[in-house]
Formats: sequence, C-alpha cells, structure tokens
Amino acid sequence: MAIWIAVLCTLLAIVLGGLHHLGVFRRRRPNEPPLDKGYIPWLGYALDFRKNSSEFLQKMQRKHGDIFTVLIGGYYFTFVMDPFSFGAIVKESRSKLDFEKFASELVRRVFGYHPVPMDHKTIQLASTKHLMGDGLVVMTQAMMENLQKVMLHSLGAGVEERPWSQDGLFHYSYNIVFRAGYLALYGNEPTNGTGSKKKAQECDLTHSEEVFYEFRKYDLLFPRLAYAVLPPKDKIEAERLKKLFWNMVSVKKTYTKDNISGWISSQERDLEENGVPEYMRDRFMFLLLWASQGNTGPASFWLLLYLMKHPEAMKAVREEVDQVVKESGQDVKPGSAPINITRDMLMNTPVLDSAVEETLRLAAGPILIRAVIEDMNLKMANGEDYILRRGDRIALFPHVAIQMDPEIHPEPHTFKYNRFLNPDGTKKDFYKNGKKLKYPTMPWGAGTSICPGRFFAVNEMKLFVALMLLYYDVELVNGEEEIPPINTSRWGFGMMQPVHDIQFRYRLRF
Repeated sequence: MAIWIAVLCTLLAIVLGGLHHLGVFRRRRPNEPPLDKGYIPWLGYALDFRKNSSEFLQKMQRKHGDIFTVLIGGYYFTFVMDPFSFGAIVKESRSKLDFEKFASELVRRVFGYHPVPMDHKTIQLASTKHLMGDGLVVMTQAMMENLQKVMLHSLGAGVEERPWSQDGLFHYSYNIVFRAGYLALYGNEPTNGTGSKKKAQECDLTHSEEVFYEFRKYDLLFPRLAYAVLPPKDKIEAERLKKLFWNMVSVKKTYTKDNISGWISSQERDLEENGVPEYMRDRFMFLLLWASQGNTGPASFWLLLYLMKHPEAMKAVREEVDQVVKESGQDVKPGSAPINITRDMLMNTPVLDSAVEETLRLAAGPILIRAVIEDMNLKMANGEDYILRRGDRIALFPHVAIQMDPEIHPEPHTFKYNRFLNPDGTKKDFYKNGKKLKYPTMPWGAGTSICPGRFFAVNEMKLFVALMLLYYDVELVNGEEEIPPINTSRWGFGMMQPVHDIQFRYRLRF
C-alpha cells in the first residue's frame, strides 16, 4: 500500500508541476497589471497574436487599458501601450530589464549563432564608426556606386527609343536594394580574379542575384522559424538555407573580395580576437546579412509605391531631388557621367525625409521586448504603479501605441508625405493630451535595442528612390489598383511586406 501511495503522490506531483508549467495556477497578484491567460494552457493567446498582432493588441487594450499581461506560447508578456511610459522602460538598467536574453534566444534559433557577451558592444562600436559620421560618408558612396551598377547595367542599346520595362514593384525594389547593399557591405569580385573590370562586375551581378534568390526563400520562412512553428518540411528547408548562407557569406569567401566594408571586417576581427571559432563567425556573418538587408528593400518598396499613388508627393520629392542634384553641378542627360549623390546632399532633402518617415510610420511594425530579470516596480506616466514579475517579458508595440494613434497622427491610415514638416520646412513636433511626445514614431526601436544601422538604412532608401526618380519615369501598370494589404504574420520583425506584389513599369526619363 505504501508503494502505491508513493507512486500516486509522484504522479500527482508530476501532473501539478506540468499544470504549473502550463500556467494553469497563475493568478494576478496585488498591484500587478491585469492578467489574461486565454483559454488554452501554455499557448494562451499565441494563435491570436501570430494571426494579427496589431488587431489582437488593440482588442486587449480596449479590454484592459494601457497595460496588461497576456500568456503567449508559455511566456507571460506585459504590454505597455502608453507612449509616455516608453521612455522609462527603454532607459531602465539591464540589471532589471534585459534585451539580450530574448535576442540571444532568437538568433540561436534563426541563424544558428550562439552569442557571446561582447557581441552587443562589438556591433555598437562598429556601427558608430562605420555607419555614422565620416564612416557613413564612405558607406553612402559605396551604396551609391553599387546601386548604379545593379540598376543601370542593362542600359545602352535602345536608349533613344526609351522602351518601357515591367516588373513587380516589391520584387524589383527588394532585389535592387538588397543586392546593392550586399555588395557595398560584403565587397566586390576582384578584377585580378576575372581579368577585367567588366567581367568582375558581371560576376558581382550574377552572384548577388543568386544570393538574393536564396535569401528570399529564407525570408519567407523567417516569421514561422522565429516562432518555432515551422512544419517538418519547411524546417528541413530552413536548415538547408542556413547551411547554404554559412557557406555563401563565410569568413573565407568574404575575404576573397575587394572593397569589404569596415563594418563587416571590424566585427569579424573582434570576434576572432575574442576566441570565437571560425564556423561560428560564419554564422555571425549570416546574422549581419539579414540584419542589414532584411528590411531596407521592403521599406523602399513602400516608399516608392506611396509616391506613385500620390502624384503631389511624387512631384514634390522629384523637384527636391532634381534641385539638390542641380545645385551640386550635375545633370542627368544622355551621355553624361553617372550621377553621384553624397551623404551631404542627402542631408538637404527635408521633403524626402518626411516621406521616408511617413512610410516607416505606416509600414514598420517592430516589437520591443525586454526580459524582467527581477521583480520590479513600474511607474506609469499617469502615476499608476505596477509590479512586474521576474521571468516575465515586457513589450512595447509602437505601431498601435503611437504610429496609428489618430490623436497623434490625424487620419493615421492616410499617407501624407509632408506630415513631419511644418509649413516653413522645419521638423514638426507631435502631441497627445496636449503633451509633447518624445517618440512620435519608433520604427527603429529605442534604447539599447535601437537599430545601430538606421542612418545607413535611411540613406539606402533615399538613394534608391532618388535614382529611380532621376533616371526613370515610373508608373503603376494599373493606376487604379489599391495598395496591397500587409502580411500580418510579420508583425514584430521590422518592415511589413505586402500580401501580393503590384505591377509597375519604368523607362529612361531622358
């Protein structure tokens, strides 16, 4: 009898432990945010959140207010939807709210890279040196040259007739910006390896096309891979693509190139000096590829699409770009030298800047996540105090809390290219409840997790659109076709992508 009692007690302990792990017994404690676990143990609201994060969070906000905790896939997430409370969260010390714990889990799963403690510092130092200030001048020039290489390589015969070419706008934009960015960062085929500059450029074009082709396969799997919900067949394909990219952008292959960016080489050297093995540095190179090129192509698509759908915006941006180029002493005409747009020229385009920021407001959907390291007090901007529980995660979703708030941005679903400009051309301030907002948009994140390459990314977008407007007439094949809806499965991973492509055509402007 004693044996059976022991067995039953053991089974009971296992069952209770399992139920505890599934979150069945968790209850809201005094001073904690409202708790909503859903009806499915462990999963909670995972399916609702994955289906459409924006709609789900708006529903929870209407139900619980500006702060609430929900169960999603075994983790408890506390969402803060009050923009005036964002500052205190992003500035909180890492001893209480840690970004790296969540990020480490993600990069292991999606890139196979095992982070080391100095990674964050390595990326920050390299980005400050090479993607800001004087380093940004160099990288903007490299991007400029490679964009023209990829965009204009087929021009020549038939220039006088100016024939129309047609393509899917998303495919075209993503393809061009990705390939140019890849070449600018990871280097070019050396001339001495091919025998001539022309052959080296042809190799660059062919190779970058192959990289993009495989990258898009991985990109389509990325959201479900990040959530660890890939079916077996897709999981096998994701593993194949990981290994392919570990080889394609490996340390050895990268160092056979000319013009490797300092941003890439300095980070690789730092990892080597800190004892990270080469096979793991190959994986880090893949991480850098996605981090640098996974969002700028889609962002460039939305920017060019919004301009084509709003003729007054297209006219204003084109006139500004034409004027900046003219003031630099350059001209676009048959037989003239390729246009060179510098970092300094891009600093004098307030209309284009506003159009970029408006595009990011509409189409960027990052989620900022911190792990709660120890029980802590959170003081909301309205004076309310809450206790956050150790082991939970705190999350900010600026798209709902700020970017689509009609009080902050009237007619939030409408593209207004000059939304971020005052009538005199200066940058506009934004308010909620009569109080000025520090963050009128947050497409790049904030605090320790803010995108370190944001200035280069903006320049990539601006260069692409500027060159398209300088060299080409562009129009939608069907001007009445509506803007495609977004793919809601990509909330939380940066720029949104369309559910389907939209056809456009382009021809030489002169």
